[in-house]
Amino acid sequence: MASAVSQPKPSQSQSPLGGGTHFTSLRDYLHALADLGDLREVKREVDTNLEIGAIIRRTYEIYAPAPLFTNIRGYSGYRVLGAPLSYSSLPQARMARVALALGLPAETKPLDIVEALARAMAAAPIPPVVVERGECQENVLTGDKASLEIFPTPLIHAGDGGRYFNTLGCWVLRSPDGKWTNWSIARGMVLDGKRLSGPIAPYQHNGMIFKQWKERGEPMPFALVQGAEPAAIYAGGMPLPDGVDEAGFLGALFGEPLKLVKCKTVDLQVPASAEIVIEGHVSLDETALEGPMGEYHGYLQTEKFNLPVYHVTAITHRNNPILPVCSAGKPVEEDHTITPVAGAAVSLRLLREAGLPITSAWGVPEAAEHLLAFSVPDDWSRRTKLSANDLCRRIAEIVKATHGTQRVTRVLVCNDDIDLSDLRDLVWAWQSRCHPANGRFVLEDQPANPVEPMYEFKVVTGGDVSASKLNVAGPVEVLNCLLPLHGNLQCSDFAHNVPKEIQTRVLEHWDE
Repeated sequence: MASAVSQPKPSQSQSPLGGGTHFTSLRDYLHALADLGDLREVKREVDTNLEIGAIIRRTYEIYAPAPLFTNIRGYSGYRVLGAPLSYSSLPQARMARVALALGLPAETKPLDIVEALARAMAAAPIPPVVVERGECQENVLTGDKASLEIFPTPLIHAGDGGRYFNTLGCWVLRSPDGKWTNWSIARGMVLDGKRLSGPIAPYQHNGMIFKQWKERGEPMPFALVQGAEPAAIYAGGMPLPDGVDEAGFLGALFGEPLKLVKCKTVDLQVPASAEIVIEGHVSLDETALEGPMGEYHGYLQTEKFNLPVYHVTAITHRNNPILPVCSAGKPVEEDHTITPVAGAAVSLRLLREAGLPITSAWGVPEAAEHLLAFSVPDDWSRRTKLSANDLCRRIAEIVKATHGTQRVTRVLVCNDDIDLSDLRDLVWAWQSRCHPANGRFVLEDQPANPVEPMYEFKVVTGGDVSASKLNVAGPVEVLNCLLPLHGNLQCSDFAHNVPKEIQTRVLEHWDE
């Protein structure tokens, strides 16, 4: 398997977060997946027309190893990687791919991943360093040679409006004053060899920066990075606060600076070990019809939007480059292991800063980004002086005021005897502790995502139709799953009902 991800064996450093390894390139990371048995090279010939997307989709649904396609019809020398940061094929470590990407041991518990991300947010950023050369520029294409058509861009879903070159790549943008560099993940559909189109929502960081370039009256420079080191991919989907550079955050996460290299035709820097980099500018006024596309909520809708156009000025790539692809849809895939889990970490940090006693937080991957869950200690009432519903309301208000929670439609709060990352625990708490009438309430007119199929939206901005449809509001349900303060309930499970000496005896002889 190692030959599929190139030789030599990876160079890597120890992460300060607890025994893991900082993989400084996607290929290093793939070696680790191969060693775990969580990577499968697909050597038979496959087609970009739906077949690659179908295999990736099937991979998600049966918890198969991540597929690395090395024999793509019509694209010799190019590779596609599916499901790089989705659930693992390891039954006891479903979040192993994410843990490894973030420099943690593969067996790290889900809630500990959230804690590690929250800790890194509190640490001082470590800025990246710019190096002279990077593997991402082994091949430099400009002029007519800089064409998106050289890559095996898949038609992922039956019904997609086009081929999506970007499903897991990071758009690198910088504010005109140079003070903020943002990495973000947003879909990008190929229009032709020189153009892409995709959403730049006004409430997202790429939209905030695009607005600044519009006000300045200059096309916005961009770099689209495919196949960066896995932590960079993850950070691109993490809803960090406004003005925070993902590169500096990752430096804090790993305790060492990331290595970047200067682009060839735009004033931006990109991860030096990336597989592919597309450079160019976003037009201030040109739009094109984009979509539809199978999306994170699990559905493919029929509506198209006139969205901004990205013009390509240069392409650089490694030899035998790898294009990572997400076949978005029904959970669980990267939309569900990145943004909600990272969003839980951001929310956890902000809730604790607000003085609330939050034990743990989790963005439930199976809920398609819609559900954030939080637990509190048994003495929450004494510490907060709030009623149960008021505490839940306060948590939900802070969460929904946090950047990147537009897709969250439900917030659940429970006691910390519940393992939020265990669906059995979470559903049990919801059904046995949340009163059908008094234990749930709604916050109206909360920030929402315009592609949610369940809503009829209230538009909250004016301007042109395409822009206003990207900034909408809707209701959010809050679920109070806290135990009654004066009840006499005792959980009848192994951990809470069985005396400790009996637990010890049972566990010592379990294999017998």
